[in-house]
Amino acid sequence: MRIRTLFLFTALAAMLAPALSHAQESDPPRANVQSGARDGVLKLLPADSVTEHALTIGGRKIAYTATAGTLDLFGQDGVQTGAVFYTAYVARDGGPNRPLTFAFNGGPGAASAFLHLGLVGPKVLDFGPDGRDGANAKLVDNPQSWLDFTDLVLIDPIGTGWSRTAKADDASSYYNVSADAQSIAKAIALYVAHNNRSNSPKYLLGESYGGFRAAKVASVLQESQGIIVAGAVMLSPLLEGQLMFNADQFALGAALELPSLAAAELDRHKAFDEEKQKEAETFALGDYLTTLAGPPPTGADAAAFYGRIARLTGIPEDIVTRNRGFLGSSFVKHSDGGGEVMSAYDASFAAPDPYPESDYDRGDDAILDGFTRAYGGAFADYARNELGFKTEMTYSLLDGDISRRWEWGGGRGGGSRFQASATDDIRQLLASNSAFHLLIAHGYSDLVTPYSVSRYVVDHLPPSLADGRVGLKLYRGGHMFYTKADQRAAFTADAKAFYASHPAAQPAE
Repeated sequence: MRIRTLFLFTALAAMLAPALSHAQESDPPRANVQSGARDGVLKLLPADSVTEHALTIGGRKIAYTATAGTLDLFGQDGVQTGAVFYTAYVARDGGPNRPLTFAFNGGPGAASAFLHLGLVGPKVLDFGPDGRDGANAKLVDNPQSWLDFTDLVLIDPIGTGWSRTAKADDASSYYNVSADAQSIAKAIALYVAHNNRSNSPKYLLGESYGGFRAAKVASVLQESQGIIVAGAVMLSPLLEGQLMFNADQFALGAALELPSLAAAELDRHKAFDEEKQKEAETFALGDYLTTLAGPPPTGADAAAFYGRIARLTGIPEDIVTRNRGFLGSSFVKHSDGGGEVMSAYDASFAAPDPYPESDYDRGDDAILDGFTRAYGGAFADYARNELGFKTEMTYSLLDGDISRRWEWGGGRGGGSRFQASATDDIRQLLASNSAFHLLIAHGYSDLVTPYSVSRYVVDHLPPSLADGRVGLKLYRGGHMFYTKADQRAAFTADAKAFYASHPAAQPAE
């Protein structure tokens, strides 16, 4: 699928990962350590900016300190290799033991502004009554900010936001699974050391590839930095590439995608019902899976089978029959009967077709390339005018080139998106860290990372590891279901309960 390829991945030739040293302790409280004059584009990065604010949530006023700044990365030779931009929000009266959450988006190539202004930060970008007006979007106080129950540090990986390498040619050395996880883990360790937060329960929040990244970063923090995380929240995560990217060819991939198509069809007709959705899930892993895995049906059996799929998904029966039940990206052009295209990020989301004469999808995605791009400009303005971080550097919200150049084989070369897997990391984290808890959240109609893939992974974890420690929550909407205010509120409530399940995770008074 073109859109998945853009937002989530493509492989490139091997690159060597930069040598990353352990975080070094320093006298608290300092947001960053400057080693002298910066070189290259890093000269455009200003000193850290610290400002004071207040936010009212549920009738309770939370005073907090915001820090917009950078954390310097150095190689083993002591030479600066890059700088990671971050924004931290710390409740003023929260104390050193308050939970601390490090958040990042995915892509690869996405900055944290999506989660920042879409979900957890003290400000949220309001897209208007219909939830899709990027041209007139306004930044407002976020009544569901996660500051209610955790301090926040939002991190932009190298190449995104205002995070850059000292030398432009060095950036691609970070564009692989291993080096990316190492650099994020080092930035986290630096923040913890500089701000004396070693006693705080630490959590990770990652969206899309960021969910995959969270598993990798948690492992690296534990192995290389001596930091044990208390839990992770994965939002619309990539967990298993082999289950996600084979829906056009293999029966199991198609079966795990079908429930999301069924949910989108119900939503398009304002008829979503959990019982109907469960029926679609049962069919997907029952008759649908076994029929696709065998020889194609014929005669009356074929008509009944393909007709049922057409009714479930809204895709015309002749298209379903032509594809032998494998639907793939056919939903984009055919789900509404013509004239509109659907978004892979929310298959219930329709937009006018810019190329109606074409049989295949040629245009931009209405969500990824449409109204959500406003997060970039809104954050740049917010950082400058409210957080006091003033730079002439362009804020990079989503860089498709990073995705295209991403090295899935770690730092060893080779590899493809199909081999992406976080399952072993999750198993090891659960086995080696008895405190580790995991919450996975998905939108029903997300076709980029279908929720049934995560359910499959969770269902196949050993009960001795998963029982009472791994949860899966589903919400109406797609990949970024938090753009809908009611779903954002529901997810935030579930996240607050997740944090509160740990004795140390109490809201600031």
